Amino acid sequence: MKPIVEFCASNMHHGTDRVMKRLERNPDYEVIEYGCLGNCGECYLFPFAFVNGDIVAAETADELYEKIEAAVREQEAERAALDKLLDEL
Repeated sequence: MKPIVEFCASNMHHGTDRVMKRLERNPDYEVIEYGCLGNCGECYLFPFAFVNGDIVAAETADELYEKIEAAVREQEAERAALDKLLDEL
């Protein structure tokens, strides 16, 4: 299953448009842009995105990209560990 990364159009002034375009070039990601994600406080203050429903935020757009990549790896590792545990049952 591809990780789903969601962006808010109102957050693009933080440079998240560059992050979104970079992720869109990677076929391993499902990237979605919404007009509003309902996180106006975060949207105003810093770059953020949702990764499989979990908020990921950073101080800069470049840092956001790195944190998104890390969140995806972490979620995949957690899913693999859970699958292994379920297989053992």
